[in-house]
Amino acid sequence: MALIFPNRSRSFDEARKGVRFTGYDGMFEVRFLVEETALGSAVTPSSSEAAYLNAFDAARSAIQEAASRVYQHRRGNNFTLTAADFR
Repeated sequence: MALIFPNRSRSFDEARKGVRFTGYDGMFEVRFLVEETALGSAVTPSSSEAAYLNAFDAARSAIQEAASRVYQHRRGNNFTLTAADFR
């Protein structure tokens, strides 16, 4: 079964300086964190929560594509997406 993203919610993780979101493989929840560096130049360590979430929203389709690729290569339920995952 393919990874899907029916829930558009996302949240800022202040401790890890990234954005968390969830995908699903059938009934299994798969959690992702997108690191700050993967969100591009729109965010810096001093950026606001809104800036992180806006950067995520602007790149949502590319982020979901990267998440699907990473998930296909190594099945699991918790992943961190780095800038390298978008090359």
